[in-house]
Amino acid sequence: MNARSLAKAAGVGLAAVGSLTALNRLLAGSADSLEPPLSGDHRTYRWRGMDVAYTEAGPEDAPTVVLLHGINAAGSSGEFRTVFDELADDYHVVAPDLPGFGCSDRPSLQYSAALYEDFVADFLAEYDRPSVVVSSLTTAYVAAALSDPYTDVSVSRLVAVCPTATGGPDRLTWLRELVRAPVVGTALFNLLASKPSIRYFNADHGYYDMGSVSEEWMAYEWRTAHQPNARFAPASFISGFLNSEVDLGEALAGLDVPVTFIWGREADITPLSDGRELAEEADARLVVIDDAKLLPHVEHPSAFLGTVREALSAPA
Repeated sequence: MNARSLAKAAGVGLAAVGSLTALNRLLAGSADSLEPPLSGDHRTYRWRGMDVAYTEAGPEDAPTVVLLHGINAAGSSGEFRTVFDELADDYHVVAPDLPGFGCSDRPSLQYSAALYEDFVADFLAEYDRPSVVVSSLTTAYVAAALSDPYTDVSVSRLVAVCPTATGGPDRLTWLRELVRAPVVGTALFNLLASKPSIRYFNADHGYYDMGSVSEEWMAYEWRTAHQPNARFAPASFISGFLNSEVDLGEALAGLDVPVTFIWGREADITPLSDGRELAEEADARLVVIDDAKLLPHVEHPSAFLGTVREALSAPA
């Protein structure tokens, strides 16, 4: 390639980078600042130099229930938006945005399963044997924290929604670093978290009936995925670095607390067949909600709340 061709190629490359940079700035500028997705008292938990946002509601002298959302590009405590207020009628309910998500700080860390296991252990230790309602991959972090003999944390009951220990491929360092890259990575994440992509992922494995999710909520998901530094935690998720090494069934079976699984019958990312096997291994009660995928608490809040209340009132 001669000098003129090299110069032309360099010019095209610079123009492409410039275009991506401009598009990234445009998208970042179009996302408003994020308000908490749940009603209640909005507080901050200081952890390892980060401000972790959480919402608290319900009588302070009532039994505490901690709600821990699952992991995805637009994850937040708003996952529990259809059940939070009703639970707060009877319980002291606490729902954090995990570090790197929602209204919590999102530093440019190399997020890992170990980080979330440590966070869960420290956050739960702030309360006196709370009950925990946890979604999807975050269940593995809770199980790891509770089964670690070096952590000072215990819970009274555990309700897990479609629990799993893996949410992505085996670790792909190149993919994580690509998404973390300043210009190209931001552009790739903007594509992953675009409005059509959010709709696609919700329809593909989130909801059985897309009528269960409002346009307003999907707009919130888009906004949370376009906050500053929003790509760093999901970069670790889609590249497999948030997969847990815990043996989920063995860890849950070893807990001296009642465990209940709630599963959407039509879930395909974590199919019901896996749920039956895991429930048997973990010695857990399994409740199946029809016409639901990964988010039965959103699609069928009344059935979900009935199961949760029954689980929380069962003898510990």
